[in-house]
Amino acid sequence: MDQTHIHLLITHLPIFGSILGGFVLAYGIWTNSNPTKIAAYNLFIISAIGAGIAYLTGEAAEETAENIEGVAKNMIDQHEDFAVFALVSLIILGVASIVGILMTFRKPNHTRKLAFVILLISLICFGLVARTGYLGGQIRHTELSQDTSILFENSESQDDD
Repeated sequence: MDQTHIHLLITHLPIFGSILGGFVLAYGIWTNSNPTKIAAYNLFIISAIGAGIAYLTGEAAEETAENIEGVAKNMIDQHEDFAVFALVSLIILGVASIVGILMTFRKPNHTRKLAFVILLISLICFGLVARTGYLGGQIRHTELSQDTSILFENSESQDDD
């Protein structure tokens, strides 16, 4: 398994980890359960680590994709540029989650506001990393970027035959 394969596998972790962690954290806030909040924070930390791995393996994936016929360099550049924002946001989420864990152990009765802030950060992260994944998917999955009106026109012309 090379870095390109690792990149393609690991990129899903920050996407699903940030939204799943957000649901777990929201449940932890709702039930006032510190162990549930800690579980969410751990998901965020794992997601941040996954984002770092995805970013580090991105260069190898770029070199592989550039050698594939029909791949637009500008799509790769858009994905790469947006990935920086997603990575930075997930690093912030990971650090905030470490602070959340420490605060939960030290002052368990005073962590509700911090949990809300971390939940907000996780939602922002999910939006950024989902957009990054969408842009990455367009590099190879051209069906994601096709104009749907063309698809309908083609199917209608086949029906007329």
